[in-house]
Amino acid sequence: MARIPYPDISALPPKAQEFQARINPNVNIFRMIPWAETVFPHWHRLGNAFLTRTALDPILREMAIVRTGHLRGSTYEVHQHNRISARIGMAAEKIAALAEGPSSDVFDETEKLVLRFTDEVVKDGKASDATFAAAAKRFSNRELCELTLVIGFYMMVSAFLETLEIELEDDEGATDGALPNVGRS
Repeated sequence: MARIPYPDISALPPKAQEFQARINPNVNIFRMIPWAETVFPHWHRLGNAFLTRTALDPILREMAIVRTGHLRGSTYEVHQHNRISARIGMAAEKIAALAEGPSSDVFDETEKLVLRFTDEVVKDGKASDATFAAAAKRFSNRELCELTLVIGFYMMVSAFLETLEIELEDDEGATDGALPNVGRS
């Protein structure tokens, strides 16, 4: 059970109610985030942009997200993004190995680099010079920035989930975990 109750959507300001009406009400993080009335529409848009509008390869993005969830101890984040990872075609053995990280033999060199980069950013606050140099040779400046921002965003999401102890949905109410396309309004 979450540490605080989910907000009563009917008690939100009309504009927030209108925005929330476009969000899947069966996803618990989406149910909790409206407490942050002025932030939650922008949070949705930013998350949606990470999931749908980046140059970073979707498989590598999900590897970074799930690995961040593992490192931050966020069962919810790992669960939702394992589902997204499977949906976009990540091999089951790679999804399982994300708990182990870059030392697993199932990953190729680029995937290991992304996981090493993720581990260092989450654990140390930044990638080491050696890891960053290797990543800079492999990825464009845009991809490097997106990877770093994705890791940071999901560190924040994991902290939100874990601090408020947001519980997993039951299978009937769960979705694939993807953020909705919420546009600019």
